[in-house]
Amino acid sequence: MLIKIDQDFHERLTTTEKHVINFINANPDKVLAMSILEVAEQTFSSPATVSRTIKKCGISGFAELRYLLSQQAEEARQDSIEVNEIFNKSLSEVTNTIDHLSTDTILRVVKEIKEARRIYLLSRGLTELVAREFELKLQILGYNVFANSDPAIMQKITREVRPGELVFVFSLSGLTEELVKAAENASSLGAHIICCTCGPADTPLARLAHITVFGYKHQHVSIKNVDATSRFPLYVISRIIIDYLTLQKQQDEEKKKNKKQHSLR
Repeated sequence: MLIKIDQDFHERLTTTEKHVINFINANPDKVLAMSILEVAEQTFSSPATVSRTIKKCGISGFAELRYLLSQQAEEARQDSIEVNEIFNKSLSEVTNTIDHLSTDTILRVVKEIKEARRIYLLSRGLTELVAREFELKLQILGYNVFANSDPAIMQKITREVRPGELVFVFSLSGLTEELVKAAENASSLGAHIICCTCGPADTPLARLAHITVFGYKHQHVSIKNVDATSRFPLYVISRIIIDYLTLQKQQDEEKKKNKKQHSLR
């Protein structure tokens, strides 16, 4: 809306003037290509009325009105381009992350989770939010899982990992020092390690892990002065794992139900 007027000013306008303003605001692209005479014809008024109305609104004349409309149209186009670029960033992260995944990798991760006596989820920074949500959903599904992001506690935990326990590490970069040290501790005790990362394949965490699940992180970073990089790819991976675990649990429950009904016959 180019012409914005308050309630008091609106009440001082004639019915025709209100109609002119409404027409301009409702048809900015059309008015941009029209003459003042054409606007007058469309609003059942006169060029003088259109001119007077525009000036009442603080615009010097019809030429300035069209200039302002052209500026508004350009800004709208630029805004649209920028928003679409942001859309594309999210789409790129999702599609490329899924492209990076293999069915075999997800099946192996799910097998490790189902067979683990206990699962330790390790993360740092904003990635802790991904791990916490993953922890909650695993708990709902009945798994013995504990998430931690405190460096001292994760070092203690991974120095005492027992056989049959799983260390699951979420790390955007695959380079976080505290997580690497924790993975080294667990690896020295023979623990199985799963790493979920958007880093390259040669990062310390990826090399230590028995299974590494790679996501795709877009190069464009919105907030640069702090580590607020999107964890969206990690959320995508965690959702895929949870969804498949949920599906398998539903199938297992259905099999038990059918088996029970069959035994009662």
